[in-house]
Formats: sequence, structure tokens, C-alpha cells
Amino acid sequence: MHTKNLNTRLREMEVKLQPSEFSALGLTGEHHISGGGDGSRSGNDINTLHGTYQYLKSTGQNTLKETQIQNDDNNLNNTKRAQVDIILFNRVPKVGSQSLMVLMNKLGKINNYIARRDSGKSHETIILDKHAQKEFAINITTSITPPFAYSQHIAYVNFTKLQMPRPIYINLVRDPIERIISWHYYIRAPWYYEDLKRKLGDKAPSMPDETFMNMDFDTCVKTGDIHCQFPQEEKTNLAGDHRRQTLFFCGQNRKRCLPFNSKGALQRAKRTVEKEYAVVGTWEDTNITLAVLEAYIPKFFRHARTAYYLGHDILSKVNRNKFKKSASMEVKELLQKNFTREIEFYEFCKQRLYRQYAAISEQYGQDEDYILVPDDDN
Repeated sequence: MHTKNLNTRLREMEVKLQPSEFSALGLTGEHHISGGGDGSRSGNDINTLHGTYQYLKSTGQNTLKETQIQNDDNNLNNTKRAQVDIILFNRVPKVGSQSLMVLMNKLGKINNYIARRDSGKSHETIILDKHAQKEFAINITTSITPPFAYSQHIAYVNFTKLQMPRPIYINLVRDPIERIISWHYYIRAPWYYEDLKRKLGDKAPSMPDETFMNMDFDTCVKTGDIHCQFPQEEKTNLAGDHRRQTLFFCGQNRKRCLPFNSKGALQRAKRTVEKEYAVVGTWEDTNITLAVLEAYIPKFFRHARTAYYLGHDILSKVNRNKFKKSASMEVKELLQKNFTREIEFYEFCKQRLYRQYAAISEQYGQDEDYILVPDDDN
């Protein structure tokens, strides 16, 4: 697909920004400005990033001066510190990672790189011993000729300490409560076990009994079922539900990173994101995530928005679980008390993503072809 056609298609798909994006830029609904009265798009229409940036400047809300933006971009852009053209997506479970992997496969054909993932397993090994970490790093950096993108459920591995060339780390995060609800119904969907059977054959786990499969999340929490207990500082996690989003960023240190909702894991995860990750996005802010990926890692994510929305029907259905139910606000509020630091980490990642988005606003604010399209509800 030629660039001219991509830009033309993107123009055809221009629609209004969603509330989450206005919030990221300090805007509310009362500030919304539509196009010209004749239905045409004004050059300063706030529905484009150019218009948004110009509007922020006109109202004084854009407090970042050019030098501040440039400095912030330099501090936030870890892509330039990579030593090899390899994307390592150490994907967190239940954050919409399947959609991003499908997108990278599409972009690989457009931007001329290979996208691969690990083979499926019945149980993921998130933390490795030192020998396995070294083996993992060697396999990543020598198995395929760069550029390529690789995806796996694994906690952050420090390639520098292993004296291996540093890849470009990316990841996604999701609201911790919504993640745990999604996981609850994911492992209770019949197709989950059918899929494992197809992939693993006799090694696949058997489908649990009806009591387990039919238990809704609210009942699980209120009855104190072992799968819905979230003890603070717990290391064992008998439920095996990937409740620790911070673990994937904290790294391979069992003592510091395994305790659930701990201050130590939170602080270490924050530092790792700041120093090691090019982009940590979220599908809860689809447009912002795609914009930042395009700007910070163009070799891999050029035309990401176009590819995403041209294939939106497919990408929006990836791994969608029709068996998932809504949880009550009462239960969600109850769980927030147990996920305080996990929530803090999630908010930290979103704030960093917004800062990256603000840092590229000056650059793309002059480009009227830089158009945003609506968020996907993953």
C-alpha cells in the first residue's frame, strides 16, 4: 500500500476526538470546537491534533514552551538508546496484547520487518533464573536478522546487565481492576480450553468443573473464593491470575518484584519504565497510544493508525470474550483498596504516555495530515 493511498484513506476516516483524549490535554466537553458551518474541516479544527494544539495555545492551556517540549521529548524518548533494531513486547496478559501483535504483523508487511511471538504454553514462565535470562537474550538477539518484533509474556529482562545489545522495549497496561475481571472470565470461557487443546494436545489442562466455570466475579469476591482473594505482599499467588501488572516492568528479581501490591515493586517498575521503555501505551487511549508509537518508533510503527483502523473490524474482535460479565461498582470499589499501588503504577504509565503525546504535539501540530480517529473499546 503506497503512502499516498494511506494518507488519503486516513483523511476519509477523520472523525471527532474522544473524551479521553480531551482529558489528556486538559480539555473538557465545553471546549469542544467543531468544523466550519458548511461541514468542511477548518485548518484549526480541534478534531485534528493541529487544531487541538493551536486551540491550547490560543487559550493559554499549552504551558509547554518549545524548549520544554524538546527537553521533555529527549527525556522520554528511550528508542534512541536501543543498540539493535529489535522490538521486545514483553506483553502483560489481558491488556489487549493480541490486537497489538496482529497490528505489528500488518505493519511488518508495510514497513519491511518480521513480527514473531513465542509458542503457546499451558503455563507462562514470567520469571527466569539467570541462566535462562541469558539464553533468552541470546535467542532474541541472534535468532532473526533485525529489524524484527518479538512478543512474549515475560517480566522485563535487563539486556545491559547480561552484556547483550539493548532492544526497544514496549508494552501495554490496563486498569488493574478491569484486568483482573477480564482474567476471571477468560479462564472460564470454554473456548480458552478448546484453544489450549488444539495448541498443546495431551499437555493441555482439562476444563475445570461447572462450579468453577459458572462462578461470576461478584460472587467470587464476596464469598472469599481463593481465586478472588488479594492478600497484600503475597508472593505465591495460588490463583495464578497475573494480578501483578507491575511484575512485568519490575523485572526478574523475585524478592523485590513478586510481593503483590508492594511499594518496592511499584518503585522499581516505575524506574524501569522511565529508563528502559520506549512506549507503554493503553487501548483505553487508542489514538494517543498509536500516535506516540508512530512518533517514537517510526521504523516499526509508521502508518500504525491507518493499519489499525483499516483492520478495525478484525482487531476489535481479537480475543473478545462473549462470556465476560460486568462487575458491580460495589465490588470494584472494594478491590481498589487491595490494588492501590497497582493502580498508582497504571496511572503513572498513562501520565507518561500523555507527556510523550504532549511532547510530539509541537512537531505534528504543523502537519494537517496528522489526523486522529476514535478510541476502540477493548
